[in-house]
Amino acid sequence: MEKEEKNNQNQEFKGKNLEEVIGHAEHVLKLPRSKFNYEIVTEKTKLFGMKSKEIVIRTWPKEDPEENPVAQFLDKVLSLLPLEINYQIKIKNDTVYIIFEGDDRHILLMKDGSLLLAFQHILNKISPQKVQADCEFYREKKERQIKEYAQNVAQHVHETGKYEILDMMNPYERRIVHIAVNQIPGITTESIGDGFLKQIKIFPTRNQT
Repeated sequence: MEKEEKNNQNQEFKGKNLEEVIGHAEHVLKLPRSKFNYEIVTEKTKLFGMKSKEIVIRTWPKEDPEENPVAQFLDKVLSLLPLEINYQIKIKNDTVYIIFEGDDRHILLMKDGSLLLAFQHILNKISPQKVQADCEFYREKKERQIKEYAQNVAQHVHETGKYEILDMMNPYERRIVHIAVNQIPGITTESIGDGFLKQIKIFPTRNQT
Protein backbone atom coordinates (compact mmCIF):
# COMPACT_ATOMS: atom_id res chain seq x y z
CA MET A 1 0.00 0.00 0.00
CA GLU A 2 2.81 2.42 0.95
CA LYS A 3 4.69 1.47 -2.23
CA GLU A 4 1.60 2.23 -4.33
CA GLU A 5 1.19 5.58 -2.58
CA LYS A 6 4.83 6.49 -3.30
CA ASN A 7 4.47 5.48 -6.94
CA ASN A 8 1.41 7.71 -7.24
CA GLN A 9 3.47 10.65 -5.97
CA ASN A 10 6.27 10.06 -8.48
CA GLN A 11 6.51 12.50 -11.38
CA GLU A 12 8.98 12.71 -14.24
CA PHE A 13 10.47 15.86 -15.75
CA LYS A 14 12.68 16.47 -18.79
CA GLY A 15 15.25 19.13 -19.58
CA LYS A 16 18.51 19.93 -21.34
CA ASN A 17 20.56 19.83 -18.13
CA LEU A 18 20.06 18.91 -14.49
CA GLU A 19 19.67 22.49 -13.25
CA GLU A 20 17.00 23.21 -15.85
CA VAL A 21 15.00 20.08 -15.15
CA ILE A 22 15.12 20.58 -11.35
CA GLY A 23 13.97 24.17 -11.83
CA HIS A 24 11.08 22.92 -13.97
CA ALA A 25 10.17 20.41 -11.27
CA GLU A 26 10.19 23.14 -8.61
CA HIS A 27 7.81 25.22 -10.75
CA VAL A 28 5.35 22.40 -11.42
CA LEU A 29 5.43 20.89 -7.93
CA LYS A 30 5.43 24.33 -6.30
CA LEU A 31 8.09 23.05 -3.90
CA PRO A 32 11.75 24.06 -3.36
CA ARG A 33 14.25 21.35 -4.27
CA SER A 34 14.95 20.82 -0.56
CA LYS A 35 11.41 19.45 -0.20
CA PHE A 36 11.60 16.63 -2.74
CA ASN A 37 13.90 13.76 -3.67
CA TYR A 38 14.91 12.99 -7.24
CA GLU A 39 16.77 10.41 -9.24
CA ILE A 40 18.06 10.55 -12.82
CA VAL A 41 16.04 8.11 -14.89
CA THR A 42 17.91 8.61 -18.13
CA GLU A 43 20.53 10.86 -19.66
CA LYS A 44 21.05 10.66 -23.39
CA THR A 45 22.09 12.59 -26.45
CA LYS A 46 19.47 13.06 -29.15
CA LEU A 47 20.14 13.79 -32.82
CA PHE A 48 17.80 16.22 -34.57
CA GLY A 49 20.01 17.73 -37.21
CA MET A 50 22.34 18.70 -34.37
CA LYS A 51 23.21 17.12 -31.06
CA SER A 52 21.04 17.95 -28.06
CA LYS A 53 21.07 16.48 -24.58
CA GLU A 54 18.02 15.33 -22.62
CA ILE A 55 17.85 14.46 -18.94
CA VAL A 56 14.85 12.81 -17.33
CA ILE A 57 14.42 12.78 -13.56
CA ARG A 58 11.82 11.17 -11.32
CA THR A 59 10.73 13.09 -8.22
CA TRP A 60 8.83 12.25 -5.03
CA PRO A 61 8.14 14.30 -1.88
CA LYS A 62 10.49 14.06 1.07
CA GLU A 63 9.24 12.62 4.32
CA ASP A 64 7.13 15.00 6.37
CA PRO A 65 9.30 16.27 9.26
CA GLU A 66 6.39 15.52 11.59
CA GLU A 67 6.84 11.84 10.72
CA ASN A 68 10.60 11.97 11.29
CA PRO A 69 11.46 10.10 14.54
CA VAL A 70 14.30 12.54 15.25
CA ALA A 71 12.03 15.58 14.98
CA GLN A 72 9.29 13.87 16.97
CA PHE A 73 11.67 13.02 19.81
CA LEU A 74 13.27 16.47 19.95
CA ASP A 75 9.94 18.30 19.83
CA LYS A 76 8.62 16.23 22.73
CA VAL A 77 11.74 16.48 24.91
CA LEU A 78 12.45 20.17 24.29
CA SER A 79 8.83 21.06 25.06
CA LEU A 80 9.31 19.58 28.54
CA LEU A 81 12.56 21.43 29.30
CA PRO A 82 12.42 24.94 30.83
CA LEU A 83 15.00 26.06 28.27
CA GLU A 84 15.06 28.20 25.15
CA ILE A 85 16.55 25.64 22.77
CA ASN A 86 15.49 24.95 19.20
CA TYR A 87 17.08 23.13 16.30
CA GLN A 88 17.48 22.77 12.55
CA ILE A 89 17.57 19.48 10.67
CA LYS A 90 19.69 19.01 7.55
CA ILE A 91 20.01 15.73 5.69
CA LYS A 92 23.05 15.09 3.50
CA ASN A 93 24.54 11.85 2.19
CA ASP A 94 22.13 9.79 4.31
CA THR A 95 23.25 11.54 7.53
CA VAL A 96 20.92 13.65 9.68
CA TYR A 97 22.63 16.79 10.97
CA ILE A 98 21.04 18.45 14.02
CA ILE A 99 22.09 22.06 14.69
CA PHE A 100 20.95 23.29 18.10
CA GLU A 101 20.26 27.00 18.60
CA GLY A 102 18.49 29.28 21.09
CA ASP A 103 19.31 31.48 24.08
CA ASP A 104 20.06 28.51 26.36
CA ARG A 105 22.14 26.52 23.87
CA HIS A 106 25.27 26.98 26.01
CA ILE A 107 23.82 24.47 28.50
CA LEU A 108 24.30 21.76 25.86
CA LEU A 109 28.03 22.51 25.89
CA MET A 110 28.57 22.43 29.65
CA LYS A 111 30.80 19.66 31.07
CA ASP A 112 32.55 19.23 27.74
CA GLY A 113 29.35 18.95 25.72
CA SER A 114 27.97 16.03 27.73
CA LEU A 115 24.31 16.91 27.11
CA LEU A 116 24.90 17.50 23.40
CA LEU A 117 26.62 14.12 23.06
CA ALA A 118 23.85 12.47 25.10
CA PHE A 119 21.27 13.81 22.64
CA GLN A 120 23.35 12.48 19.74
CA HIS A 121 23.69 9.04 21.35
CA ILE A 122 19.93 8.73 21.97
CA LEU A 123 19.00 10.02 18.52
CA ASN A 124 21.25 7.44 16.89
CA LYS A 125 19.31 4.77 18.76
CA ILE A 126 15.94 5.88 17.39
CA SER A 127 16.88 7.05 13.90
CA PRO A 128 17.27 4.73 10.88
CA GLN A 129 19.92 7.18 9.61
CA LYS A 130 23.17 8.27 11.23
CA VAL A 131 22.74 11.41 13.36
CA GLN A 132 25.34 14.09 14.12
CA ALA A 133 24.47 16.80 16.65
CA ASP A 134 26.28 20.13 16.81
CA CYS A 135 26.06 23.51 18.53
CA GLU A 136 28.27 26.56 18.02
CA PHE A 137 30.73 24.49 15.95
CA TYR A 138 31.39 22.24 18.97
CA ARG A 139 32.29 19.26 16.80
CA GLU A 140 34.88 21.17 14.77
CA LYS A 141 36.51 22.63 17.88
CA LYS A 142 36.39 19.31 19.74
CA GLU A 143 37.84 17.35 16.86
CA ARG A 144 40.74 19.78 16.52
CA GLN A 145 41.42 19.66 20.27
CA ILE A 146 41.37 15.84 20.45
CA LYS A 147 43.45 15.48 17.29
CA GLU A 148 46.17 17.82 18.59
CA TYR A 149 46.20 16.05 21.97
CA ALA A 150 46.44 12.59 20.37
CA GLN A 151 49.23 13.66 18.03
CA ASN A 152 51.22 15.16 20.93
CA VAL A 153 50.90 11.93 22.92
CA ALA A 154 51.83 9.88 19.85
CA GLN A 155 54.92 12.03 19.31
CA HIS A 156 55.94 11.43 22.95
CA VAL A 157 55.48 7.68 22.45
CA HIS A 158 57.57 7.85 19.30
CA GLU A 159 60.40 9.61 21.15
CA THR A 160 60.39 7.44 24.30
CA GLY A 161 59.36 4.09 22.82
CA LYS A 162 56.93 3.65 25.76
CA TYR A 163 53.19 3.26 25.39
CA GLU A 164 50.61 5.67 26.81
CA ILE A 165 47.01 4.95 27.86
CA LEU A 166 44.48 7.76 27.50
CA ASP A 167 41.50 8.47 29.74
CA MET A 168 38.05 7.03 29.05
CA MET A 169 36.52 8.22 25.77
CA ASN A 170 33.23 7.73 23.94
CA PRO A 171 33.12 6.19 20.42
CA TYR A 172 33.11 9.61 18.71
CA GLU A 173 36.26 10.72 20.56
CA ARG A 174 38.02 7.38 20.08
CA ARG A 175 37.46 7.48 16.34
CA ILE A 176 39.23 10.87 16.14
CA VAL A 177 42.20 9.52 18.14
CA HIS A 178 42.54 6.35 16.06
CA ILE A 179 42.56 8.33 12.79
CA ALA A 180 44.97 11.01 14.05
CA VAL A 181 47.51 8.63 15.61
CA ASN A 182 47.57 6.09 12.80
CA GLN A 183 48.71 8.81 10.41
CA ILE A 184 52.04 8.83 12.26
CA PRO A 185 54.49 6.16 10.98
CA GLY A 186 55.57 3.61 13.56
CA ILE A 187 52.74 4.35 16.01
CA THR A 188 49.39 2.61 16.34
CA THR A 189 46.40 2.38 18.69
CA GLU A 190 43.96 -0.06 20.25
CA SER A 191 40.84 0.34 22.38
CA ILE A 192 40.87 -1.17 25.87
CA GLY A 193 37.82 -2.23 27.84
CA ASP A 194 34.15 -2.95 27.25
CA GLY A 195 31.07 -0.80 27.11
CA PHE A 196 30.34 2.68 25.80
CA LEU A 197 33.42 4.32 27.34
CA LYS A 198 36.84 2.82 26.65
CA GLN A 199 40.48 3.79 26.97
CA ILE A 200 42.92 3.96 24.07
CA LYS A 201 46.44 2.58 24.17
CA ILE A 202 48.97 4.38 21.95
CA PHE A 203 52.10 2.34 21.36
CA PRO A 204 55.01 1.78 18.91
CA THR A 205 54.64 -0.88 16.24
CA ARG A 206 57.12 -3.75 16.32
CA ASN A 207 58.81 -2.77 13.07
CA GLN A 208 59.63 0.70 14.33
CA THR A 209 63.29 1.53 13.80
